[in-house]
Amino acid sequence: MTGPTPLAGLKVIEFTHMVMGPAVGSILASLGAEVVRVEPMGGDRTRNLVGSGSGYFPMYNRHKKSICLNLKSEKGLEIARKLADGADILVENFRPGALERLGLGYDQLSETNERLIYCSEKGFLPGPYENRTALDEVAQMMGGLAYMTGPPGQPLRAGSSVIDVTGGMFGVIAILAAVEERHRTGKGQMVQSSLFETTVYLVGQHMAQMAVTGKAADPMPARISAWAIYDVFQTRDDPIFIGVVTDALWEKFCKLFGLDDLWADESVRENNNRVAARDRIMPQIRELISGFTRDKLIEKLEGTGLPFAPIARPEDMFDDPHLNSGDGLEETILTDGTKTKLPTLPIAMGGKRPSSSFTMPEAGADVHETLAALGYDEANIEELLSTATVG
Repeated sequence: MTGPTPLAGLKVIEFTHMVMGPAVGSILASLGAEVVRVEPMGGDRTRNLVGSGSGYFPMYNRHKKSICLNLKSEKGLEIARKLADGADILVENFRPGALERLGLGYDQLSETNERLIYCSEKGFLPGPYENRTALDEVAQMMGGLAYMTGPPGQPLRAGSSVIDVTGGMFGVIAILAAVEERHRTGKGQMVQSSLFETTVYLVGQHMAQMAVTGKAADPMPARISAWAIYDVFQTRDDPIFIGVVTDALWEKFCKLFGLDDLWADESVRENNNRVAARDRIMPQIRELISGFTRDKLIEKLEGTGLPFAPIARPEDMFDDPHLNSGDGLEETILTDGTKTKLPTLPIAMGGKRPSSSFTMPEAGADVHETLAALGYDEANIEELLSTATVG
């Protein structure tokens, strides 16, 4: 790692799949923790997903080591227990009870490693729903986010695995809180985060709106905006978003575009009055914006303090000048040898981003190194390989 590594020295064992669990390990690894990803024999099936799932594995498994274990064999389970005995943190996101049935639950592993912090990422926290199977999309539908995202009557999931990733972030928050508490108590604990409760936390602002106003929030495409100008505008070529979110910015906006008549109208000097007058003022503003090309409009808005954004696509980020000016993207070599760039953790510490180039390992690429660290000699390792206990 070339950036900050505040978690260097922490050892993490990861029994995960898909997105939520791997996101936890990915964040910890990006911050310098040593993360060993335990995959099933033949590798995690997430490696081979197609379509919209094809990016899951490379995005959320960088900076990790890989070992394949046959957890249906006693010797494979013995290795898993040894890994847990030497770990600071264990991360898992399998169905409720899956690891407990293998003898790898928190109560079982903490008997021999009382310092273990065991992070369990699930669909639901304890309660009536806890044994249900959940996915990112299930949680978005169930927690009200899909209702708020789509037009009325057309629930729509967000355009990213936002609940999986945010749930993973909450898992990391819980882990770091448990690490801090362990400094004082000397003992680890089980921590949990979930998809459903993460979704509800995100829609909490709309619940609070209901409590404050007595009126349920409308879906975002049909909402009454808090600001008069907070819209996507069509230019002569490509669309652009512009927001005018304070009265001071309204003055700046009017003067920038020569809207002397609107600035002279004292009835719309205050934001709430402008919201009420949207039907009157927006046609004039839309006509004005439509006379610019997008690039000319960006040139005019740059440096003014007015919020604006071109409407970009994910693939545009590969060439984004801001991301490429620093460490916003890190070089990554995929398992097939393809070279690409993927986003780094979106934080800076001491002015530096946690970033370094990385080559994605084949499944089981670190089996020799991992087992040797547990005390297995080469003959033992070869025997375990030959009996398909490890891979």
